[in-house]
Amino acid sequence: MIKKIVSITTILLVSESLNGQHINYEEYDLTNGLHVILHKDNSAPVVTTSVMYHVGSKDEIKGKTGFAHFFEHLMFEGTLNIKRGEWFKLVSSRGGDANADTTKDRTYYYTTLPSSNEQFGLWMEAERMRNPIINTIGVETQREVVKEEKRLSFDNEPYGNLYKAIMENVFTNHPYNFDLIGSMDDLNSAKLEEFRSFYKKFYVPNNATLVVAGDIDVEQTKKWIKIYFEGISKGIVYAKNFPKEIPITKEKEFTATDPNIKLPAYAFAYRAPGFKEKDSYILKMISLYLSEGKSSVLSKKLIEEKRKALEVNCYTDSFEDYSVFVIKIKPLDLISKNDVQIEIDEEIKKLQTTLISEQDLKKLHNIYENKFINSNLNTEGIAESLATYHQLHGNTNLINEEIDIYRSITRKDIQDAAKKYLNSNQRIIINYLPEKQN
Repeated sequence: MIKKIVSITTILLVSESLNGQHINYEEYDLTNGLHVILHKDNSAPVVTTSVMYHVGSKDEIKGKTGFAHFFEHLMFEGTLNIKRGEWFKLVSSRGGDANADTTKDRTYYYTTLPSSNEQFGLWMEAERMRNPIINTIGVETQREVVKEEKRLSFDNEPYGNLYKAIMENVFTNHPYNFDLIGSMDDLNSAKLEEFRSFYKKFYVPNNATLVVAGDIDVEQTKKWIKIYFEGISKGIVYAKNFPKEIPITKEKEFTATDPNIKLPAYAFAYRAPGFKEKDSYILKMISLYLSEGKSSVLSKKLIEEKRKALEVNCYTDSFEDYSVFVIKIKPLDLISKNDVQIEIDEEIKKLQTTLISEQDLKKLHNIYENKFINSNLNTEGIAESLATYHQLHGNTNLINEEIDIYRSITRKDIQDAAKKYLNSNQRIIINYLPEKQN
């Protein structure tokens, strides 16, 4: 995710989930198709108002990448009733904060304010949906902002384009191979009318979920939502018929170079099902088992004991349509790729042939229980969870049920998933090497 941060004070809540209690909510649709979710928690005087649009980088087209992330910036430029440059000033002057982020599947905006300003927060989000100003000065300003972000966070950052290299080679048909921030050529060539068309296509109420969470009066909130959002015209929600990927059946290697690094890095990447499938949850748990913390299998073996690696990181990046399971490693100087690859393959083979211990499974369950609780400790976390579970998973109540999926994962499930997805003939290897200097 790429975030734009505003420095302000956010009041944290000790929510129901801290004690493992049920998170209550109410949901309904407006006549224009906007899905509304309300969560009442009067334990602290704050309210988060958020909108998740079902549009991410996968909704772009080749040669026109970076639009979804561009709108993460552009939609703070101003509206017919909010002057350019005033958005964050208006929020911070009321003791709140605002932020946004983009993924390959969705774009998410939120504002957290003292509950006395709830109505103002709702008005602002409705303004963003109804009346954004998309003009030359805003586009040109944000074009330079995004280009500088790309330079600083990716092109000039050591290992900054490794993830890009992974995604471009794991996905050859599906637009998950698009770089989230876009290419510099696409950013430079994008026209004003193309941004306006993108907005009209995706930023419509029936392609969005509105969440209001925190210290609210539910009936009053419904009245304000009706006033500010009901009159926004619905649009066309386009079917998401993306090209399917052909299964990887033969190991392939690709090389990318980086002028900002002195030591190589290697990534072993496997394609897997999207986040609605239980196997995606299991692979996330395997990721933790292999590299979360100093006591994890690969970290302990390659960093602590054998001193072959400077860094080992394993993760499962889950999306709607697919996931990608990645083992990323930076060997110490003079340690070859083959040397660390043998060690990695050995640990994967153990997962495929031997059940992990009951103690390790319990540890993994505990880690995910903590993660689940921590993700819903404040209004911002709850609002994002509710929006995500409805908009992307199609099941809002996963906010109460998802932890049960992790709890249901067994040692045999872990072994079976390793056998099914983590074979050497199913992976892409990225050799990410220092660029040779003349």
